[in-house]
Amino acid sequence: MGRLNKDFYSNNALEIAPLLLGKLLVRKLSNDKIVKYRITETEAYYGEEDSACHARVGKTKRTWILYEEGGFSYVYLCYGIHYLLNVVTGIKGHPEAVLIRGIEGYNGPAKLTKALGIDNKLNGIDLTNSEELWIEDDGYEPLYIKDKRVGIDYASEPYKSIEWRFIVK
Repeated sequence: MGRLNKDFYSNNALEIAPLLLGKLLVRKLSNDKIVKYRITETEAYYGEEDSACHARVGKTKRTWILYEEGGFSYVYLCYGIHYLLNVVTGIKGHPEAVLIRGIEGYNGPAKLTKALGIDNKLNGIDLTNSEELWIEDDGYEPLYIKDKRVGIDYASEPYKSIEWRFIVK
């Protein structure tokens, strides 16, 4: 129990995405207040072969962090307006991550980052030892359903329809 470690994040995104449900996303705010919100929705993105994954175009200035070992944050700007938070997973050299799509009280990846003050300054931080942002396990394991990922109309099949989104019931 407690903060998730490198061993947890070393598993692949398809395994970790449902396991992150019910975990606590922890943020130290600018006023030093620490807030914790239970993760309610995630999506997995897995490798260059996944046409919905940012790594589909290979390693770039934007996607380099996806190629690191699991346990780092990947925060990017979506539509030039909203920051989205992902958790890098797996082994170094294989790009994969889990998008945090929802937390209790904030249904949507942009809403949660705005509420928690998460922006590109938190891109690439080590979630296993950061004092600003991390994930904790308190033993809660919710029931969940699977569904198609959202907002990836550009992806090709089977990745456009694959059920790699996980939602707490």
